[in-house]
Formats: sequence, C-alpha cells, structure tokens
Amino acid sequence: MIRHFFIFLCVVLCCSCAHTKWTVSTDGSSKYRTIQAALDAVPEGNSKRTIIVIKPGIYKEVLTIDSRKSFITLKGSGTKNTIITFDNHAGKKLQNGDTINTWTSATVFVYGNDFRAENISFNNNAGFKSGQAVALRVEGNRASFFNCAMTGFQDVLFLSGNGVKHYFKNCYIEGTTDFIFGAATAVFDSCHIHSKKNSHVTAASTNSIIPFGFVFRNCTLTADSGLNKVSLGRPWSPTASVTYLNCYLGNHIIPEGWNNWKNPANELTARYAEYQSSGPGANNEARVKWSRVLNDEEAKKYTLKNILGTWDPTSD
Repeated sequence: MIRHFFIFLCVVLCCSCAHTKWTVSTDGSSKYRTIQAALDAVPEGNSKRTIIVIKPGIYKEVLTIDSRKSFITLKGSGTKNTIITFDNHAGKKLQNGDTINTWTSATVFVYGNDFRAENISFNNNAGFKSGQAVALRVEGNRASFFNCAMTGFQDVLFLSGNGVKHYFKNCYIEGTTDFIFGAATAVFDSCHIHSKKNSHVTAASTNSIIPFGFVFRNCTLTADSGLNKVSLGRPWSPTASVTYLNCYLGNHIIPEGWNNWKNPANELTARYAEYQSSGPGANNEARVKWSRVLNDEEAKKYTLKNILGTWDPTSD
C-alpha cells in the first residue's frame, strides 16, 4: 500500500511539473508587468514548456524569444483583448544610430524552437506609408499560432527561417503589400486573409529543394471596399511555392491570379497552384499559364503529415 501511494505521489508531482506557468499584467497584479520580463526569466536550454499567460491589455514593447529558449507558449485572452504592438519600420533610426530594415523591424521576433501562441494580436502600427514594418518575424522551427491576429501594413508576417515549419489555425492576417512572406514552410488552416491595398498577398522565397512553401487550406480572402487588383502572390525568390486549397477568394483577386514580379524568368520556376478555389476571385480559365490547377490526386498530397513531417502541431 505504501509503495503504491509513493508511485501515485511521484506521478502527481511529475504531472504538476510538466510545465511552468507565469502571468503578465500591465496593472502590477502579476509577477511581471512586461512580457519581455517574463521571457527573460525563462532559463536558457529549457526542455519543458513554459506557459506565459498575458492578461488583457495593450503591450507596447518589442519582444524577442531567444534562440536558446524553446517550448514557450504565450497565451492571451483574445485578439481584441491582448495586443502586442510597436511602430518600428524600415528607415527608422534607433537610439544607437542603427537604421532599421525589414529584418529588424518586427514587433515580435521568434528565434526559439517549438514556440506557441494563442488568442493574441501581433501588431505593427507604423502606418500605411511607412514601408516595411513587420508585426511578427518567425525564425525558429515548429512555431504554431491558434486564434491569433497579425496586423499591420507592408510585410506583416515574416516567416524568415529557411527550411523550418510553422502552423496557423483560425488566424486573422491583415496587410497591404507582401504581407505574408519568407522562406519557411507554413500551413494556414481556416484563416482569414485580408488585403488593405491593391497589391500582393504573398511573397514566398521557398528554396528549390523544399517541396512545400505556403499552403492555405480552407481560408477566406477578403479586402477593403473598392479594391480589385490584388494578386495571390509574387515570387520573392524564383522557386517560390504557394498553394491555395478550397479557399474562398473575394472579387479583389485579379483574374490572372499571380504576378511574376516584373521578371518573366520567374515564370519558369515559381510553383503556384490552386485547388477548388471558390468565390468571385476564382477563375481557372483566366489564370496565368505558368500557374497550375491541381487535380484530386495531387491535392490529396497536401496533408499535415506530408507537409510538416513528424511534427503534429494540433497535438501539442
């Protein structure tokens, strides 16, 4: 009996220490007033998940999830309630004299692996005319986002890691030009993609040896009233890969669908495809000849397992 009780106690203790949980609030009611202070407290090389609960509020700060700190979860209380925002943008001068560029303009930088965010808004409010102004830059591997919002104007969501993989579920992504861009492999499931300018949704830079780039599944694409010249994407690198499957496309999407970024040579290498697009922006007959419409068998290959490998973000 004593032995059985000891085993039970060990199991309980192990379960209770499966993760660390901290809280952040702007009013001083929690241990940490800023999100970055909580992130700084996470030990380097941590091997168990740290959950940082962020209470409602507007957090005006630049966050960095260090590459030496993995398994961090930021958990907010809804995209209207928990907002992380800043106004850095390309060309802005820092106090140390450095000039910000696209790579350094983000509000939130994720370098650590196995990052997760839930119910949070990531925002860059530099303004419509400020040029490149990233809300969220993700470099680490296996980052996942659930019920989050990424909002701003140009270059909002920068998935900059080459060969890394990410997952977005029920997220809202809003911007003007190239507002989903980068080299990573990323699956967007049931996301809402909203354009605020006649420009381009994606600017993928997928490496030629990477089979999947950006994959949108069951997403809805909308735009501000009056917009009618938005492309599904243009290739930041010649072998960019973007696929839309079972997505609703608003009437802001141009009939030809895609753009070659003023370089006809990209038409020979860019990997652009659709499958069963619907809505007024769906127009297989008018699409550029160098994009593809997938058949049923080809579309079946776009499973989470085929795209993300052994990592299943839905079971974390």
